[in-house]
Amino acid sequence: MTLRLRDTLTGAVRPLEPLEPGHVRIYSCGPTVYGPAHIGNFRSFLFADLLVRYLRYRGLRVTWVMNITDVDDKIIRGASEAGVTIAEMATTWLERFQGDATALRMTQPDVLPRATEHIDGMVGLIQTLLDAGHAYRTDDGSIFFRIASWPAYGRLARLDPSQLRTTERVEADEYGKTDARDFALWKGPKPGEPSWDTAIGAGRPGWHIECSAMSMAYLGPSFDIHTGGVDLIFPHHEDEIAQSEAATGEPFVRTWLHCAHLRLGGAKMAKSVGNISRVMDLLEAGVSARALRYALISVHYRQGLEYSEASLDAATAAIERLDALVAGLEAYREEREDAVDLDAVLVAARSGFEAALDDDLNVSAALAAVFAMVRELNRRLADRAISTGNATRALAFLRDLDAVLGILPDQADNPSDDLPAGARELLDAREAARAGRDWSASDRLRDELLAIGVAVEDTRDGQRWRRLEAVR
Repeated sequence: MTLRLRDTLTGAVRPLEPLEPGHVRIYSCGPTVYGPAHIGNFRSFLFADLLVRYLRYRGLRVTWVMNITDVDDKIIRGASEAGVTIAEMATTWLERFQGDATALRMTQPDVLPRATEHIDGMVGLIQTLLDAGHAYRTDDGSIFFRIASWPAYGRLARLDPSQLRTTERVEADEYGKTDARDFALWKGPKPGEPSWDTAIGAGRPGWHIECSAMSMAYLGPSFDIHTGGVDLIFPHHEDEIAQSEAATGEPFVRTWLHCAHLRLGGAKMAKSVGNISRVMDLLEAGVSARALRYALISVHYRQGLEYSEASLDAATAAIERLDALVAGLEAYREEREDAVDLDAVLVAARSGFEAALDDDLNVSAALAAVFAMVRELNRRLADRAISTGNATRALAFLRDLDAVLGILPDQADNPSDDLPAGARELLDAREAARAGRDWSASDRLRDELLAIGVAVEDTRDGQRWRRLEAVR
């Protein structure tokens, strides 16, 4: 395995060496289900998806855990305003998240644990921290982590613990504590809030302890990779490290990977700012799910990504180039000797693709290798310089790489199933018009097909069609 990843904690780029040879354990911070996830959230989720897909493409076994935060201040407030239980609200938005993820072809994580189903694990961790002196109780029944007991605090974010300021989610902890820097592990019961009766008292978990408990439940006290957005480095991931390592005495995570912000109009996309775009809203407006996926994964995860109509147009054009090649390879018929040098073209494309992704998931360079091959295959199709067998192998090769990218059109037993209503009849009529040399009718029918999103080309292999990817 030659994949090298840049670890946020150390800043070093180093080879991935799984704790268990051949098996990579990954934890990703998932959605807080108090509303629909926006495409900025999905940039982080799809970067993790790309990582998982590539590791599996490389032949590694992967266990991927993505948590669902289904109890926190925002969910409690939202449920109260909507007049529903927190379970009802969380379930509603979890189903929406899963629908959006499916539309964007995100791989289903092996485990999607819900915080409310892991209270016992959180209680056990908190009790361990209390026993070791890393946590303390307050008069209202809350329990806080004592940052002064953990000198390594601040390493991930490269902060001086003595200079730390509170942040939005820390300030929301309106409970008495010894030091303003300390963070809540357990929140004492309050009227109108959910509460669990446990061995450490009544109350509910703090946000940070949830991820430590859920990751350990499925991946063990130490695991290979933890992913999330850069906004989670502090305080969330910093707090995860402190409480986890203080409880177990073992290194928590081997490699931390953080995805840069998606930006809209020059500012970070965020619900608090209001400059957000939601997946389902975009799809309902006619945006192609595959083009949206391409737009969100096509820039290196550590680089900021500006989302705009122009970026979506570019993604749509890229998808349509791929679709045109796939349609061309599927329809191509040329009974001749195989082009013996085509294998070298495919080998070079695979080498460039893998070398780029091995370099800290450099997807931009990987896509460049793919499109260099696309240009060469299109040239050979136009020149009819390859055989039918070559075309079949090239298509299979493309689909093999797409196991990582997830952007090619689906394979269907009956391609006509992918046609809009009425398109099959128009295609048949156009074929008859061309057979009868009625060029005027042929052109008119082609325009009608284009108007409903079907592009038609005339080739030596006959009439060839493909669905166009809508942008708006």
